[in-house]
Amino acid sequence: MENVERELAGIKERLERIEVQLRFLFKRLGISTRDAPAAKASPVVIDLLSRGDRKGAMRAFMAETGASLKDAKKLVESLAAGPKE
Repeated sequence: MENVERELAGIKERLERIEVQLRFLFKRLGISTRDAPAAKASPVVIDLLSRGDRKGAMRAFMAETGASLKDAKKLVESLAAGPKE
């Protein structure tokens, strides 16, 4: 049990460092959290999109979240466009 607690503590520390790094990067790039839709997309959706399968990415997003076609299209288009400058 002690090993599990130690491992969880290590995971929490790494997660906190990652969150600090992300906040720093978002600030440096001028991206707000609401402008970062990738946070809402699963690895499956991102993978489909990276392979050029926009329709598949929209279908996967709708299946995972219950989102409408309109919302799925908005998300996929914003991911495909990349971060705003």
